[in-house]
Amino acid sequence: MPQVSVRGRLIEHAETVFRRQGFDGASVQDITSAAGVPKGSFYNHFKSKQELAAEIIRRYGGATDVSMLEQNDVRPARERLRAHFASQAQRTNSTGVEYGCLLVTMASEMPMAGEEVGTAVRGGFSAWVDRLTEVIRQGQEAGEIRSREPARDLAAFLVDAFEGGALRGKATDDATASMRSLDLALGMLDR
Repeated sequence: MPQVSVRGRLIEHAETVFRRQGFDGASVQDITSAAGVPKGSFYNHFKSKQELAAEIIRRYGGATDVSMLEQNDVRPARERLRAHFASQAQRTNSTGVEYGCLLVTMASEMPMAGEEVGTAVRGGFSAWVDRLTEVIRQGQEAGEIRSREPARDLAAFLVDAFEGGALRGKATDDATASMRSLDLALGMLDR
């Protein structure tokens, strides 16, 4: 079995450190200790903690399961949307609801984390909303979604409801909060 590179180990362990400690609370020492590599090796692979955080955020977005949002999924749009968000809720719950979604954790620290991290967070949310927008547009065209609000606004609303619920769930250790908020928001697609 091939050995994981130092860079790979840093990336592999940094998400957990950032999720649990936040950007500001995570030091380079914390990250290198979690990865089991010498602190000095960090700067051989990343110019800064910001660069690593931005890389982690992009990878997090890239690892998001969007298969149920694809056009070849024949379920109605609302079912596809709910399945996608349920998958996201499971992802967060599996890593600890008390730590929440990595995007929200990093978004809440953007002023301290800097522009590189901010750009990655904004890119992650934008790409997510783009994917949802297309499903909502398809649902509107098929008559499955009756709301005539712009599809992009509805997509952003679903993300906001879901992530708001996830944030409340993080504070209250309620693993069901995000999906309860999402289900209420999905009901708005018929108004």
